Amino acid sequence: MTDRDPSLDPLVDPAAMRKQYRAAGLDEKDLPAHPMDLFAGWFEDAARAALHGTLYEPNAMVVSTADAHGRPSSRTVLMKQYDTDGFVFYTNYDSRKGRELAENPYVSLLFPWHPIARQVIVTGVARRTSREETAAYFRTRPHGSRLGAWASAQSSVIASRDDLDAAYAELGARHPEGEEIPVPPHWGGFRVAPETVEFWQGRENRLHDRLRYVTRPDGTWRTERLSP
Repeated sequence: MTDRDPSLDPLVDPAAMRKQYRAAGLDEKDLPAHPMDLFAGWFEDAARAALHGTLYEPNAMVVSTADAHGRPSSRTVLMKQYDTDGFVFYTNYDSRKGRELAENPYVSLLFPWHPIARQVIVTGVARRTSREETAAYFRTRPHGSRLGAWASAQSSVIASRDDLDAAYAELGARHPEGEEIPVPPHWGGFRVAPETVEFWQGRENRLHDRLRYVTRPDGTWRTERLSP
């Protein structure tokens, strides 16, 4: 921390940072029966914004987990698939999020599409994908990313960047470009089966639209409006 008072400069004073959202609203009568149908439309809008350079990595999402004692942690990962069964991402199972999900499978996802004044917030339960599904995705990854999955003991303390680079180089020499690389046993996917999906649409005067889908015991969904 410094002794500089950020309020002296409105460019860096967070209290002075505000944006008036002027996007169209979100109305209950326009909602499909299943939240993933609405998500598909919103994701398409986000992807189109990314294509035009106004939004970066539309499939980036904040994954929040908690350990067995309820202590939370968050990080940004890339969603690699979505369908009516949920949202899929891949990681090192020995990483912090992997260990926490083994202890406590409840998870929250946040898609922060700020440039288009939208967010999607998901709560649900994470389960590992099958090894067959993991292997099928792993084969689509670039060669370097497959090597990286082996080189990095994710979330563990390492002595230096040089050690990481040396491990990567050694793997690269053992598995040159074009050679098949096996899936690490400690690496794979999680599928988050949603229990709630909230669609947040920015509106003027901070009176945002927040419509949330909540799953029923029979697998259907009800919707509710939340006060902003």
